[in-house]
Amino acid sequence: MNVKKFAPIGYGLLLLGLIAAPFVGAYPVFVMKLLCFALFATAFNLLLGYTGLLSFGHAAFLGGAAYVTGHAVKVWGATPELGLLIGTLSGALLGLVMGWFTIRRQGIYATMITLALAQMLFFAALQMPFTGGEDGLQGVPRGKLFGVLDLSSDLTMYYVCLVIVVLAFLLIVRTIDSPFGQVLRGIKENEPRATSLGYDTNRFKLLAFVISAAIAGLAGALKTLVLGFATLSDVHWSASGHVVLMTLVGGMGTLAGPLVGAAVVVALENKIGDLGTLLAKLTTIDWFNTLGESVTIVTGLIFVVCVLAFRRGIMGEIVAWLERRGTGGGNSH
Repeated sequence: MNVKKFAPIGYGLLLLGLIAAPFVGAYPVFVMKLLCFALFATAFNLLLGYTGLLSFGHAAFLGGAAYVTGHAVKVWGATPELGLLIGTLSGALLGLVMGWFTIRRQGIYATMITLALAQMLFFAALQMPFTGGEDGLQGVPRGKLFGVLDLSSDLTMYYVCLVIVVLAFLLIVRTIDSPFGQVLRGIKENEPRATSLGYDTNRFKLLAFVISAAIAGLAGALKTLVLGFATLSDVHWSASGHVVLMTLVGGMGTLAGPLVGAAVVVALENKIGDLGTLLAKLTTIDWFNTLGESVTIVTGLIFVVCVLAFRRGIMGEIVAWLERRGTGGGNSH
């Protein structure tokens, strides 16, 4: 079975589902939040899944861009499209700085550099006056897109958000399928060999870092416009942990994996309380009512189960199963 042959059909059905979502009872703001985190996870996957660089500092790009966009729109009076552009560029700039330091080290040392730099940004966000400190940056207006389209309506904002996320996802797909993307895969598989073939691996890794950071910045900027605020949780190290979890649960190195992982993690965080109430009614066990207060424990358990039982992640296992079926079918003829 050719998995690539059926992938466009799957993406098409997903897109149709997202277009119809507001009309079948889905809460637009929740789906927009999910889309922002899906874009964030996809950007992270470009770095980890296709380049082999593990970053524990991606919250710096998400949260940094969120604050910059919020300040630009609220204080400077920037239009939504300009705010998104500023947020994306700020993410790219942070990625350039962090990447420049990171690519000079390998393995765990590079990972710890990303965590250290991200924590520096977190403490800066805590102290800077324009961020609002522990209260966060509140009351960010959505404004009018290009001075025409009023984004104050959740439905209008939803479709603008969907278009932006789809275009950014297509950009990532194009990047992965390009000669540049093939070099990144080569670096992940065997960096010394890529170097021996004449590629400047540090330059490719730095560019991958910047692209990933820019798209993560776009996700943070979009999230600020959708929700109307930016908080310290956006730039906290736990946000970096969440995106690692999303990518690994969904399937590292697969295009659809981060989308599935983000959907699972965000849905759990927001709906685990409702699930607990339902289980308590069905089983008459009162403990399930406390599930809403134990989100971290539940997500941790899911992570452990995925690592032990689904090493490739949800989509990775599905793709591998389909390929096995295809190989088996091919041998039977």
